[in-house]
Amino acid sequence: MSLTREQAAKKVMVALDYASADEAEQLLSQLSGIPCYMKVGMQLFYAAGPAFVTKLKEAGYAVFLDVKMHDIPNTVKGGAKSIASLGVDMFNVHAAGGKAMMEAAKEGAAIVGGSMPVIIAVTQLTSTNQQVMNEEIGIAGSVEDAVIHYALQAKQAGLAGVVASPVEVKNIKERCGSSFVTVTPGIRPVGANRDDQSRIMTPKDALLVGTDYMVIGRPITQAENPREAIETIIEEMISVE
Repeated sequence: MSLTREQAAKKVMVALDYASADEAEQLLSQLSGIPCYMKVGMQLFYAAGPAFVTKLKEAGYAVFLDVKMHDIPNTVKGGAKSIASLGVDMFNVHAAGGKAMMEAAKEGAAIVGGSMPVIIAVTQLTSTNQQVMNEEIGIAGSVEDAVIHYALQAKQAGLAGVVASPVEVKNIKERCGSSFVTVTPGIRPVGANRDDQSRIMTPKDALLVGTDYMVIGRPITQAENPREAIETIIEEMISVE
């Protein structure tokens, strides 16, 4: 499983969870030359807009636009068309919207033509534990059962993969196939704060269970030295046999 430095870096999605483009650009200047993925979530996208995504693409970054669309199929179809026109490499929808909605996302993105973005579905947020899922969201059973159900629905809808915690990756790969993409938040290097995440794993362990991409935010963005933080994560991944 040995990875080169570049291969390891490309598996890291840095969560640019900032309130402005200026703040995000300060981090980008510190990570210059590291070929990681950049994840633009709702906070930054709502503040900086499509222009910031375009700027990232012009700088050569792969971009995951994490806007978690969840609406009626026709609305999601139109949203997916707009997102695909930005040239993003990946975006997501909520699997809870159902198969018709997920299919509509794929149809909308295909209208644009050219390179098709990777479309993935959110299963259960990594902040969700079983008590919250059962008692507040109203879904019975275990979190893992719900995640696998959503993953199978996403595959049937023709999507490329899912967002799930690293804890569920092995089971997802077994049920949906090794090529089914898993994007895993809830990655915390050894000694890092859990923050608001419930289902977490270290970068090394996430790699060992077979995840394709690791979303890492605060352990990098709030580190005293972000470049050193991501380099340490990459070195840990390279060391996996």
